[in-house]
Amino acid sequence: MATRKQFSDHNRNRQGKRQNERQRSDRERKFERSSTRRPQSDRQEDATTESDGEFIYGKHAAIEFMTSGDVKTVNKIFLQQGLRGDLANTAQKFARDNHLVLQEVPKAKLDDLTDEANHQGILLTLSPYQYVEVADILANAQALEQDPLILILDNLNDPHNLGSILRTADAVGVHGVIIPKRRAVGVTGVVAKTAAGALEHVAVARVTNLADTIDQLKAAGVWIFGTAMAGEDYRSWNSTGPMALVIGNEGKGISTLVAKKVDGMVTIPMIGHVQSLNASVATSILLYHVFDQRHPQIKKIATE
Repeated sequence: MATRKQFSDHNRNRQGKRQNERQRSDRERKFERSSTRRPQSDRQEDATTESDGEFIYGKHAAIEFMTSGDVKTVNKIFLQQGLRGDLANTAQKFARDNHLVLQEVPKAKLDDLTDEANHQGILLTLSPYQYVEVADILANAQALEQDPLILILDNLNDPHNLGSILRTADAVGVHGVIIPKRRAVGVTGVVAKTAAGALEHVAVARVTNLADTIDQLKAAGVWIFGTAMAGEDYRSWNSTGPMALVIGNEGKGISTLVAKKVDGMVTIPMIGHVQSLNASVATSILLYHVFDQRHPQIKKIATE
């Protein structure tokens, strides 16, 4: 049986220290120490893969965490195919009660993930980042006596896009970013590095169901806007007041269910040959439009 600390120490020994580690932020070093290197094919297998954080494996260590650990840090649960008994029942109930992803995998997969350690048929992957609740984001805006400005990222997959978006979000004063637990990139070491310190200042919430979360925001008086080619020209968009902006997947855009929930759609007009923009670029353009309306430039009048 291995504890999270033992396995994390093992990873650090395998990876070694980077020559420029001292020049990096504490946040980036934390992610790099807790991550496990995986083959490129494995890393691209799922947006919330096992390489995103630390591991806990072994029957007693896993049960202890499921009993008293912080459920918000759990990315995914891997259970050995065919496993039965108390351990399997506990893991399945834990995943069901907390709306977590549980994947049954062959023993060889767990052997590979734990470097042939005695995993006893279970492994939990944890994120080293501490996510917040949606209510915390709303409370943050209220504490600042500001209308909420929230970003909702609908199944974004590229960690570089997420990192860049977080950086812009900090620059314009976004109160929080909401991402889904499934089929989307989480906060990883790549995200932290690309964000260049913005993670220390932008709250990120990870939710089970974006549609339900939008209903929660609407109940709190927040207007929801999405992005679509047929939307309103963003240059005439009134983005004042409490609002959330939904940014869709890099290839598919906003999902159908989420699109049905928005109060309005906006678009960025283009006259070139390529009629689409990178998700982080589009987000930056729209957020600075919001910034311009919320923080109009004050012209200084010269006095004699």
